[in-house]
Amino acid sequence: MTENSTFEKIDFSSNKIDEVEFEACNFINCIFDEHSISNLIFRECEFEECNFGKAVLKNTVFNDVHFINCKMIGLDFSICNTMLLSMNFSGCNLNFSSFYLLRLKGIRFQHCSLESVDFTESDLTSAIFDSSSLKQATFEDSILSQVDFRTSKHFQIDPQKNKLKKTKFSKEGLKGLLSNYDIIVE
Repeated sequence: MTENSTFEKIDFSSNKIDEVEFEACNFINCIFDEHSISNLIFRECEFEECNFGKAVLKNTVFNDVHFINCKMIGLDFSICNTMLLSMNFSGCNLNFSSFYLLRLKGIRFQHCSLESVDFTESDLTSAIFDSSSLKQATFEDSILSQVDFRTSKHFQIDPQKNKLKKTKFSKEGLKGLLSNYDIIVE
């Protein structure tokens, strides 16, 4: 196990990761592009300005992990190890990624690009989408109870196909709830 270490400007796509478990480690400007980080364990770690490209996340453990300004386009988080799954994202590009069927209670997305992201059948109870773009993101059979969408933009959510209870929206965001009804909101 590697603990309390900092990894800076390491290209893990060409350098094999020998360690399996990382605790309280920082990864700064590292590249995981098209590199499999399957079966690795990250606890209380922070990734800053890292490029995950098309990293494979099969059975990867992310427990209390924070991603800051990372490029994470097209990642399939649905194949991560779901035991103790806990992540937060700030300033990340997660376009075309998938969170299909995941239990993501309390997850936080701040200033993220979440365009064409799949949240189908995810439990997002108490999640916060703060100043994030959800253009063409898919919410279907998702649990959106107590989710805060007040500062998010470009979302389209069908209230009949999702579970909404005490979900927060701004007045400007109502358009994203009514788009399926072919009505005009001015």
